[in-house]
Amino acid sequence: MNTSVSNDSRLIQLGWDQFFSDAFAEIEKSDLEPARVSIEHNHLFRVYTASAELLANVSGRLIHAASEPSALPSVGDWVAIRNNSDGPAQIREILPRKSCFARKAAGDKTKKQIVASNIDTVFLVSGLDHEFNSKRVERYLVAARDSGAKPVIVLNKGDLDKDQTASLDELKTVAPNIPLHVTSCVDNRGIDDLAQYLLHGKTVALLGSSGVGKSSLINQLLGYNRQSTQTVRVRDSRGRHTTVHRELLVHPT
Repeated sequence: MNTSVSNDSRLIQLGWDQFFSDAFAEIEKSDLEPARVSIEHNHLFRVYTASAELLANVSGRLIHAASEPSALPSVGDWVAIRNNSDGPAQIREILPRKSCFARKAAGDKTKKQIVASNIDTVFLVSGLDHEFNSKRVERYLVAARDSGAKPVIVLNKGDLDKDQTASLDELKTVAPNIPLHVTSCVDNRGIDDLAQYLLHGKTVALLGSSGVGKSSLINQLLGYNRQSTQTVRVRDSRGRHTTVHRELLVHPT
């Protein structure tokens, strides 16, 4: 069995723990190694291994056995891959998921598609501008709880709302006992408070509508401009969908 990788420091940084190590040990194939899916693009995946960043595709056997989209790899999944020296690696197995965000599959409402998996904490991001809507935050909270991840509310653009009392009172009603932070990427307000969730080996996701500043928050937390950003329309604070894909990013610490 493949147990020699269980204590690899690089894998641990990516979120590897005893749960995944035990699952991987059940795969009795010595030519496979664990990897975590960081991005999917047209059925080609980028994965992180203990020593490299690789391109990978899904084995025909795994595709044939998949009864619905949720049985195929998604961003955040831990998978078992076979490395190929002359082409993309091949994803042979998907390890059990600790948590997952799912939605109804396109064209078939009876089946689900995994949006992201193995998330420890999810930032429910809302903007303190014209976009703020406590009911939307409440819907995100339900999705977070269903996923198995720990929810944290982040009210971004705090510099645009000088009197935040009404917004905070609304959220205390719909989301009691949920951690709440007010941030601003303009003056770095509250950014350091979010660092407590960026723990070694833990995965944080950001959930929120377009224009709330998710990309700006990611850049602030990473310490460099990794995600593209754009301004929102002044009349309604709506965003322009600058970031339209899901990606697992590794924090530099």
